Amino acid sequence: MRYVDFEKGCGPSELVVKECEGLSLAPGKVKVDVKAFGVNRADTLQRQGNYPPPPGESDILGLEVAGVVSEVASDVTAFKEGDEVFGLVAGGGYATEVIVNPAHLMPIPKSMPFFEAAGLAEVFLTAFQCLRTIAHIKPAERALIHGGASGVGLAATQLCRYWGVHSAVTASSQDKLTLCESNGAEHLINYKQQQFDDVLKKVWPEGVDMVLDMVGGDYLNRNLKILKQDGKVVYLAMLAGRYADNLDMAMLLGKRASIIGTTLRNRSDDYKADLIRDFANVCLPAFENKELIVNIDTHYNIEDISKPHARLENSDTQGKLVLSW
Repeated sequence: MRYVDFEKGCGPSELVVKECEGLSLAPGKVKVDVKAFGVNRADTLQRQGNYPPPPGESDILGLEVAGVVSEVASDVTAFKEGDEVFGLVAGGGYATEVIVNPAHLMPIPKSMPFFEAAGLAEVFLTAFQCLRTIAHIKPAERALIHGGASGVGLAATQLCRYWGVHSAVTASSQDKLTLCESNGAEHLINYKQQQFDDVLKKVWPEGVDMVLDMVGGDYLNRNLKILKQDGKVVYLAMLAGRYADNLDMAMLLGKRASIIGTTLRNRSDDYKADLIRDFANVCLPAFENKELIVNIDTHYNIEDISKPHARLENSDTQGKLVLSW
């Protein structure tokens, strides 16, 4: 099989495609011939040496794939050879073959190309987890989504629209905010020109029910400032660095606020299986009738593997970056 190799700490231009022996199927698993895969910030962090894979998982980069089932263990009944599927892997996605837990796969929605399906799982499952599983957001409630033009941000905004949740987003340019608006955002905040807490205090004086934040840093107390009582701030990344504000404990206690950190990659197989089953039941049909869509920024060929890594590191994206073999 072919795969993308790297040296820990290398730059994007040092990613190289190599060949090795194919993978052997294990009981309870399926083998997928990968046609396309998504690129995520976790991949760039792993390449830099800052985000190792969970114990026992592949050292090859990549958390989401789309392709065709090529081999099925005798104890698996959920899929058969030839099925077109997409889903999560804890590592190994940057390869032409992966061995996958079938509970972590879903059928590709009708007429969706492989490259689009390759950009669906990670962002929508992350957004679904944050909004539904963790924050329990409900119709007519309000959510603030930071990084609105990122893959997760756009997925979260679409899910809010799909569920009747009001949403506000932050982004760095008018182009990005326009894209957010097309995905359902009601209030658009350019964080380079406006203070999001000041804006929301005016348009939503009652506050927001949840904040989805991948920035951190000096956003912590400002998030609490615009939060309703019993609201939740869900953190899924730390683009502004490892450490945040000095926490205003009086505001935290007075609002009975919850500050929650989450990841998806290192969750248990059972957790991921339950999340995928819930998402497939609740949301997957909406991709067939286009109520939900995958926002693809750029679809690359494998020869251009360095480009999406460089763009992610520069925060130069509006939606998903995906590659095809």
